[in-house]
Amino acid sequence: MTAHTSPAEPAAPLTAREIRNVYFALMAVLALGALDQSIVATALPRIVGDLGGMAHLSWVVTAYVLASTASMPLYGKLADQYGRRPLIFTALITFLVGSVLCGLAQDMTQLIVFRAIQGLGAGGFMPLSQIIIGDLVPPAERARRQGSIAVVFAVTSVLGPVLGGFMTDLLSWHWIFFINLPVGAVALWAIARSLHKPVCTHAHRIDYLGSVLLTGSITALLLILALGGTEWAWNSTEIKVCAALTVVMGAWLPFHMLRAEEPVLPPDLFGNRVFNIASVVMALTFIGLMGASVFFPLFFQLVMGNSPAESGLMTVAMMVGLIVSSTVNGRMLAKSAQYKKTQVAGLAVAVMAFAVLAWAMDSGQGYLVIEPAIFMLGAGLGLVMPNMTIVVQNALPLARRGVGTAMLSFFRSLGGLLGVTGSGAILAQQLHKHGVDIAASTGAPAMQAATVEVYRHAIASIFGAGAVIVLAALIVLLFMPEPE
Repeated sequence: MTAHTSPAEPAAPLTAREIRNVYFALMAVLALGALDQSIVATALPRIVGDLGGMAHLSWVVTAYVLASTASMPLYGKLADQYGRRPLIFTALITFLVGSVLCGLAQDMTQLIVFRAIQGLGAGGFMPLSQIIIGDLVPPAERARRQGSIAVVFAVTSVLGPVLGGFMTDLLSWHWIFFINLPVGAVALWAIARSLHKPVCTHAHRIDYLGSVLLTGSITALLLILALGGTEWAWNSTEIKVCAALTVVMGAWLPFHMLRAEEPVLPPDLFGNRVFNIASVVMALTFIGLMGASVFFPLFFQLVMGNSPAESGLMTVAMMVGLIVSSTVNGRMLAKSAQYKKTQVAGLAVAVMAFAVLAWAMDSGQGYLVIEPAIFMLGAGLGLVMPNMTIVVQNALPLARRGVGTAMLSFFRSLGGLLGVTGSGAILAQQLHKHGVDIAASTGAPAMQAATVEVYRHAIASIFGAGAVIVLAALIVLLFMPEPE
């Protein structure tokens, strides 16, 4: 079987104009995936009103996240085997086909299945974009280019709810999926036009069994994390089956990797100290970040008394901080590649921001304390996320760059899911301890002062846990080797 792989420097280097065209096409691809999640979340009430199926509402989001997260490592491996160009086309076309099907869905079951198809395509957006940027851009410029990825996610997280509400109100919820088509078509055209230099060809064996074991074990684990304790009771048959699949397939995978001729996950990848430390740091960072940040709206609405629109504006400070630090960081590292020092500083700032937020929420401080802390949280994280991708790409040989970058994205996504699940458990435990019914309290137009205080302290404890987890990430980062 013949496959394509991209060399570190193409035989005929791309011109500055071609690199710029590919770069903006990749940003459009990333914006597609990032916008889709926030736009769909805004339109969910209208979707349920049309299609019914309130009991399965969470699956509309869960199916997308599970499919995209589980497919990330496979995109990296296949990109190393067949080249970046065919894989980014495959991811985009799969996503666009899923978008059309979602827009045409006639019931909730169809929508959930089609969202999973969308997720299979979206799973390639982040790793493949980072891999292609790593291939085309010299190391000195990667920080500035990779930093723009964080900016794209920050901007789309603000624009998504606005666009989703606008299209749902003026057109219909179907158009939140159809709008992906023109943007995706432009991205496909730009990539096809610019990313066309010849690449090397090598013979490879596809590790089908390893791919099944990897995807199956990940999917089963993520189903437990996403649905355990909510739609599925912890002692339910579904949880037991998923747990058994996770253990059996997960235990089988490393034995298979040692015997397979070309395993889907090369064992030597985990022999790289930089990759291992980077994966742990990214997972811990996103456990803290996602676990805490998803509760910002809940805090502002239930505790501070803001409307949903106002609570969204209250979190813009974090996006501004992330954009500012990512931009400044990219320019600084273009002159001096002090990745580790910058990351240590970023995580230290994030730890302090988490601690201040936990204290401010618990003690009833106002916006003058909370908003600057939210800004600093974004600023700290903007110094960490883009740099880690560059560090891993520089530490791995070309043959492992694709799968290594994809696995880093996977551990980040897995950390986010763990964070959301764990934080939800902390909140539920705190509310149960004080006898608060979460469904009744969040649906009430006004809550008693005692209930508000329970929420205040419960959410503050989540941010306190976030400070501890990000501190653990900082400690692990200290063992990262200095760049040569």
